[in-house]
Amino acid sequence: MSETSTLKLPLVQPAQSQKHVTVNEAFLILDALTAISLIEPARTAVPASPLEGDLYGVGVGASGEWLGQDTKLALFANGGWIFVPPKFGWRAWLQNLGTEATFDGEGWIPGAGAMSENGAAFSHRSLEVDHAVSVGSTSVVSAFIPANSIVYGVTGRVLTDVGGASSFQLGVSGSTDRYGSGIGLTNGSWLRGITSSPVTYYSDTDLLLTAENGSFDGTGSVRLAVHFAELSLPRV
Repeated sequence: MSETSTLKLPLVQPAQSQKHVTVNEAFLILDALTAISLIEPARTAVPASPLEGDLYGVGVGASGEWLGQDTKLALFANGGWIFVPPKFGWRAWLQNLGTEATFDGEGWIPGAGAMSENGAAFSHRSLEVDHAVSVGSTSVVSAFIPANSIVYGVTGRVLTDVGGASSFQLGVSGSTDRYGSGIGLTNGSWLRGITSSPVTYYSDTDLLLTAENGSFDGTGSVRLAVHFAELSLPRV
């Protein structure tokens, strides 16, 4: 037996020379996998200038030094790459998305809390954007709500004073105040728009800021976050 069964840590062999090399490699893998934090979950191109300790999920169709290592974890250590195959149910932090994810046997599913044996997942996610308010009676955050999402609510804060109105509503086309009305325009004002029942959106949907008692003058910005659930399909 040359490695452990779960983390694939290298084992020192009888009468092996330079045992410290094997032991140190095992420590490096443990250091990376104890609290997995992936720079990207499905990268196919090998980074040009990786740093010691960088950890990536290898995407399908990877090339170069990652050729043939699809779905594995790639750890840059001691000037080279170490590959570890993740197991179903492993959890990781995705640095590029700012969310936790679960490995479904083929890829990393953001926000997955419950998952079937073939990767059908029930996921909770939050997406955030800093939006510069545009001139006019409405300001549109284009396609901010993802298709096929079950939205619980939207939260936000005013980052810089918004001018031209006394307050604003937040919602969608046909329901401009679904997530709040009378929302303040000064720096630090906040909103927490929670629907009494989650609302399902079947296509990418714009979020609308609607000025009250006036029109936006094009100054100010707000930080908005949509909180939702997703249902992913099982694999074939």
